[in-house]
Amino acid sequence: MKKIELKFENEEGKTVTFSLDNPVEPVDPVQVNAAMDAILNENAFFSSGGDLVAKKSARIVERNVSEIEI
Repeated sequence: MKKIELKFENEEGKTVTFSLDNPVEPVDPVQVNAAMDAILNENAFFSSGGDLVAKKSARIVERNVSEIEI
């Protein structure tokens, strides 16, 4: 399963990560950047370390799981 992770910095300087399942691909960096700007501008989320104050990074993460029969 693929996820997109949006990483922000909060007022305490700690990293806050929001993870969303099944991102639209191919990922458009301009749209991701605009969405992250909107999250910051609207103060849409709050963390235990205070408001989000800056963008840090964004990435696609894919996790593969292979069951082992025992």
